[in-house]
Amino acid sequence: MKVKIQTMLGDIVVRLYDETPNHRDNFVKLVKDGYYDGMLFHRVIKDFMIQGGDPDSKGAPAGKMLGMGGPDYTLEAEIKDGLFHKRGALAAARQGDEVNPERRSSGSQFYIVWGQVYNEGQLRQFSKQLKMQKIQSVFNQLAKEHHDEIMQMRRERNRAGLQELQDKLAVEAEAQVTGNGLTDEQLKIYSTIGGTPHLDGQYTVFGEVEEGLDVVEMIQGSATARGDRPVDDIEMRISVLS
Repeated sequence: MKVKIQTMLGDIVVRLYDETPNHRDNFVKLVKDGYYDGMLFHRVIKDFMIQGGDPDSKGAPAGKMLGMGGPDYTLEAEIKDGLFHKRGALAAARQGDEVNPERRSSGSQFYIVWGQVYNEGQLRQFSKQLKMQKIQSVFNQLAKEHHDEIMQMRRERNRAGLQELQDKLAVEAEAQVTGNGLTDEQLKIYSTIGGTPHLDGQYTVFGEVEEGLDVVEMIQGSATARGDRPVDDIEMRISVLS
């Protein structure tokens, strides 16, 4: 399934991934409903990404803060190891972990990655961080599975038991996460084409640009004002191609 994002700077053709069917189907439905037509790329950060999909951006006067709008629902995360934040990736925006620990996606807001090219040392650090995040995620899931046991030990003030269980779960989590944080494919792409590796595992990536990366480059280089909003509005219209 492909969609075309039309802007005054040119068109961007995006292929939606079948591996993320909920995000694909939701995006296509909104596009067919004309939901995005007239919205702006309301948040643009050079060497990082371009973001749109806030319905409050339609006809928004200059200076209005944007980025909180959307439909009255969120989407369950579809974060997949093989889908990552390479240059041109389409991903779902979301609220932060502190209020959204399940990493549910905005019902409409999305961003397209531009990012940077990284050297070996930087990627080694990103890889280490990503592996630690994966281990922590597995540990948290294991802790959920032992919730009743943990609560019982807390009520009994059994500190030794809690520490023993924590150590056991930590070992289990490390054993479940094999290999490096970044795959060979990610390392190759981030060192040659570019992207935003620090976002991997945190947000749902559900598509990629097939045509129009030059348009993404122009948009991400736009002059911006307060709130990273482009000084000159960049309006979009989106249609389904296939």
